[in-house]
Amino acid sequence: MTADKIATRDAYGEVLVELGEQHEEIVVLDADLSKSTRTIKFAKRFPDRFFNMGIAEQNMIDTACGLAVSGKTVFASSFAIFASGRAWEQVRNSICYSRYNVKVVATHAGISVGEDGVSHQACEDVAIMRAIPNMRVFVPADAVETKAIIRTIAQDQKPAYVRLGRAKVPVIYDDTYVFHAGKASQLREGTEVALIAMGATVVLALEAAARLAEEQISVRVINMSSVKPIDRDAILAASNETRAIVTIEEHNVIGGLGSAVAEVLVTFPHRMPMRMIGLQDTFAQSGSYTELFERYGLSVPNVIRVIKEIL
Repeated sequence: MTADKIATRDAYGEVLVELGEQHEEIVVLDADLSKSTRTIKFAKRFPDRFFNMGIAEQNMIDTACGLAVSGKTVFASSFAIFASGRAWEQVRNSICYSRYNVKVVATHAGISVGEDGVSHQACEDVAIMRAIPNMRVFVPADAVETKAIIRTIAQDQKPAYVRLGRAKVPVIYDDTYVFHAGKASQLREGTEVALIAMGATVVLALEAAARLAEEQISVRVINMSSVKPIDRDAILAASNETRAIVTIEEHNVIGGLGSAVAEVLVTFPHRMPMRMIGLQDTFAQSGSYTELFERYGLSVPNVIRVIKEIL
């Protein structure tokens, strides 16, 4: 992990331009939020392949499907609350039912949008997107992984939902990192507890594990950026090789990463203790990124507390 901090949405804007240079079939749509989602970078470089659909996410998704039918690889972007909420029916019925080559890349997810408040805090999007058949769900931990995921999904013909944040986050990976859909990334070995995280909470998991190591508590850290398809093998290994599992996510624990991991664990013949750190079936308040993370348990001290309790 480096001292650099880069917003995943910034990385998204940069990699879109890179891919646009390489693939003429890539087109980008946005719902009047291109400055915020950073798709404006693609718009400036390729104005004939960018379409601002206005404040009309439902229309944007259906237009994206029409472009996909004509052979285009389509990236459609808006804030997560709108891409997953307002346009859910179109995502379900138009993209996923027909398996169109549309990638929904949503920014400003979770409570890290801060002072924008509850109306813009998408803390249910992973749950509702992964519930749709044929939809894949990816949540990158940093800028490097964001670019790796976008490059990967640009090469296939399947739907995808990519969840990005607003705030700058530490860079965890270097340029040698390779992303594989359906595979987790183990960032730290550990034998007592497996700490499984996604997105902006991965760095919290790493910091908590480092502090616990000073107390001779061995914590495995897994970045589950591929929430669907999920890495069942990594979860099975964690259940066999550690004493407990803790998940941490900037999302409601109902239907999110914790639920996805639990759904795998219940298929195993043995039982093990598990805890889920995240929003506990509640709407968040308005406040700064750091204040909200602290209030809702997304902090290193709380992660340490939960791990000690479960042990």
